Amino acid sequence: MTQIQPLHATTVARFGPDGWRAVMLLGPSGAGKSDLGLRLIGRGWRLVSDDYTRVWASQGALYATAPVQIAGRIEARGVGIVSVETRLIARVVLTVACVPEAVERLPEPQTRRFEGVDLPLFALDPRLPSAPDMVDAALLTL
Repeated sequence: MTQIQPLHATTVARFGPDGWRAVMLLGPSGAGKSDLGLRLIGRGWRLVSDDYTRVWASQGALYATAPVQIAGRIEARGVGIVSVETRLIARVVLTVACVPEAVERLPEPQTRRFEGVDLPLFALDPRLPSAPDMVDAALLTL
């Protein structure tokens, strides 16, 4: 098991037929990672980590957790830092690049490698009202 420096990502997890599965929301500060994370949490997802996520690979899978200093808290822009229900560790199965523009309707599949593990990657404008639905739909395709 190896561990790298924290990634600039918000990670949220959902329980399903295969157990807990997480999605890492990637993007620069102000991209909408926390906002999309809050909307997913409002739909029953759990916060793993906001803004910075520690990841490591084990047996061909990628896992995520929060740095101790920020565990259990997420930024609600304009409101402040709030405590939410969390999941301490989760297996990451999908990554979402938060982008500020419209994306292709039918893009070619992409992946991104973390610690030797390739994960599906798709781009999404997190400000869209349908963004949480799109994350749900992408997770269902895996």
